[in-house]
Parts: sequence; C-alpha cells; structure tokens
Amino acid sequence: MIEVNNLNFSYTKNPFIEDMNFIVQSGEIFGFLGPSGAGKSTIQKILTGLITTYKGNVKVNNIEVKRHDSSFYENIGVDFEFPSLYEKLTSRENMVFFSSLYKKRQDIDTLLESVGLLKDADKKVSDFSKGMKSRLNFIKALVHDPQLLFLDEPTAGLDPSNSRRMKDIILQQKAMGKTILLTTHNMYDATELCDHVAFIADGKLRALDTPRNLIMSRGAAKVSYTYMCNGKEVRNEALLNSIGNDNMLQKLMQENKLLSIHSSEPTLNDIFVELTGRALQ
Repeated sequence: MIEVNNLNFSYTKNPFIEDMNFIVQSGEIFGFLGPSGAGKSTIQKILTGLITTYKGNVKVNNIEVKRHDSSFYENIGVDFEFPSLYEKLTSRENMVFFSSLYKKRQDIDTLLESVGLLKDADKKVSDFSKGMKSRLNFIKALVHDPQLLFLDEPTAGLDPSNSRRMKDIILQQKAMGKTILLTTHNMYDATELCDHVAFIADGKLRALDTPRNLIMSRGAAKVSYTYMCNGKEVRNEALLNSIGNDNMLQKLMQENKLLSIHSSEPTLNDIFVELTGRALQ
C-alpha cells in the first residue's frame, strides 16, 4: 500500500528526513513512534500529498505522491492531531459538508453513534469539549470509507473509556481490510494496535519491526516477587526462563507465602531510550 525509497526532505538547508526506506503492507497497522519534533507529522504530510518537494520515491496505492491528482484523496482518510472543523456548524452539519466532498459516503448517524456523539449531533462544535472534537475529527476521516487511514495521535487527550472506544474502531477498520498508518508517542497504543512499528528520532529511522520482536530481542522477561522475612517485606527478581532454579521462589510457592508475583519485560519506550537516548513520553 505504501512504498518509500530513499526519502529525503528538509525545511531548511539542514537535512531533516534522511535516507528513509520502508514498506507498509495492505491491511496492516503501521506505527511511527517518536518524541515531538522527531519527524512523524512531516512524514505523514509527505504521504498524504501535502508536501511534494521531497527527494526520492514515495508511492501510495501505486501512485507517486508528488504527481497525485484530486482522485488520490477518494481512497485516503486523514485525522490530524489538531481538529479541522467548522465550529459554527453542528457536528452533523460538519459531517454532511465533508461527506459532500467525496463520491462515496457512509451513514453519518452511524458514525456519530460509533463515537458516542449522536446525542450531540445538533450541537454546535464550538460547544464541544476537546475530546468531543477529537472524536468528531476522527470519524470525519471515515466518512468516505477510505482504504487507507492516516491517524495522528488519535487517542491524545481522551479519557480511558473514549480511548478504548477509538482503539476498538481502529481495530474494526483493520478487520475490514483497511490499511492504517498511526503516528504516536504512546507506546501502549502502539504495542496494542500495530503490526509493525518504526522508531523515528531526529528525522531518521532507528528501528523497524513488530512490537513483539523488538521487545523480545532486548532481553528475557523478569519475574519479581515479594515475601515477608523477619517482619519486613523483601523483594526478589529472577529471569523468567530460569525461575525453576530459584530455590527461594520454589520454597515460597510450596509454602504459600508469596505476597505478590508478576512478570515484566522491556517496553517500547525502554527500547526507544536504549536506541536513541530519548524517551517517547
């Protein structure tokens, strides 16, 4: 669905995006992870045709992006981090207007219901909270049933309930065969949603793999456990693949004296820090 070869781009004389290469397969969720200013949004703008002064080759749905025409946007939906809505219009009026720009349209009430906004369909967007605007902006990207979705921080600023609702819709879109490119600094969203993730820092691609492969390649998971000894709580750790050799753990389990036990493994944030020296969040 997306093929990027030797991509280079700069806003100034100094290089910004340098020698970037990656492929996004049809039907997968591909995540760009990186801190603010890493180049995630710039890459999204290039892929969506908003920036065409790049060097190299960028193909989206077999179309070289710098030579796209208006039909290019019939098959892509874009949800930028900052909502682009008409605040003097109601949410339904916004959806009616934006759907009129496309040949294919989905049922507006169904989309509003999917993000919990149907009861607010006739309320002006200027009266919406930040989270409500974010949810409306998200379904605006779905109104023409595109095959390719570009989502920029889709859960930013949402409460846990609405964040879960948005992620479920993203997974539903994938189940329908859609391709989704997700830019985020949220490692938890990326781990849960993405088939592949790319680490971006300072305009460069630092790593690209599945979340699981990246995590498992960085060392074995650990098990930590606690127990009481001489009136004090003691905490021990052991590697998951060698807990059978931990005599203290075996003894505590046999005597049912464990206070707590849990496993842990590196997170995508841990790996990103290791590779770049910078944190995702």
